[in-house]
Amino acid sequence: MFYNFLAPLASEWTLFNVFRYITFRSMAALITALLLSILIGPRFIAWLRRLKCGQYIHEDVAAHAAKAGTPTMGGLLMLFTLGVSLLLWADLTNPYIWQTFFVFAGFGLVGLWDDLSKLRHHKNKGISAKAKFGGQILVAFVAMWLLADNPSYSSKLIIPFFKEWTPDLGWFYVPFGIFVMVAASNAVNLTDGLDGLAIGPSIVACLVFSIFIYITGNARFSGYLLVPYMPGVGEVTVFCAALVGAGLGFLWFNAYPAQVFMGDVGSLSIGGVLGYLALLCKQELVLAVVGGMFVAETLSVILQVGYFRWTGGKRIFRMAPLHHHFELKGVPESKIIIRFWITSILLGLVALSAYLVVGVAVPMVVSKMSGEPCMRTKLYNI
Repeated sequence: MFYNFLAPLASEWTLFNVFRYITFRSMAALITALLLSILIGPRFIAWLRRLKCGQYIHEDVAAHAAKAGTPTMGGLLMLFTLGVSLLLWADLTNPYIWQTFFVFAGFGLVGLWDDLSKLRHHKNKGISAKAKFGGQILVAFVAMWLLADNPSYSSKLIIPFFKEWTPDLGWFYVPFGIFVMVAASNAVNLTDGLDGLAIGPSIVACLVFSIFIYITGNARFSGYLLVPYMPGVGEVTVFCAALVGAGLGFLWFNAYPAQVFMGDVGSLSIGGVLGYLALLCKQELVLAVVGGMFVAETLSVILQVGYFRWTGGKRIFRMAPLHHHFELKGVPESKIIIRFWITSILLGLVALSAYLVVGVAVPMVVSKMSGEPCMRTKLYNI
């Protein structure tokens, strides 16, 4: 709103020129979502209590019995503060903003359906797996259809460390993109089992992808780092920043001991939009590194279930997902959470480092060995 009303005035008053900068509006969006979350959070939690939206605890996790009744569906708080922040600071004429918000809200709607079902049946079991997957696939399919309709859409896959090799998946890129979003959505959902466990790595991942998105939408930076340039995608940096602010504001109340849980409405929406951000900036494979903790949690469940069926009742872990295994080993909850956060930060730094090394160092080394100027040298005369 501010951008659409005030940026055109920059030609007459230079003061308003700051609204043209994505970096300025991204920081403003982050602060807006954060402060709004902290201000309205207590009333929102009280409202959930009045509606009796308390969490039902799984019978197998006895250590969490004290958490029973804690308000859930806190993802609605993130959805509201994110939406307000975007209305204030994003370019509302940019289609990528609306598409990304659709993914967040669409997956959130599936999660809300699941949360309401749990409350209605008074137990920690919501809609059927088929219904949940069906809803997720539907949202992801529409998102891929909208993405494919953009002029800069590409079905090529960027392989880290092999930027010269970009296989074109053709029509298969659509089901691949659906898989990325649905898998990321469920991975974050599986991780959301301790206070602040899922939102911490989600914030880190969103920060990393905000950098990727900004570079992808900037012609000079994308050319320098030899990554695909997608005009208009840079505006989604504002979305990423607003989501980071909303996530930090939610963490204010979700930190141990939690006053509110995000519920499926929060975890499914965050995971789904992280997958979509990876597709937007063509870093689909890097998502597995940035979201390494989500991958580990998901693999622990897959391995546990597979090994249990194969051996007729034996287990690899004391309990899956992985964080419950550490709980049953006697590791304090707060320590598990902090260690997961630290690991997520390290994985984010690894992804960023690899991104820069592959984009800057490798082409120059190849250029030295071949004796020919690399593409970057030709473009920028360095």
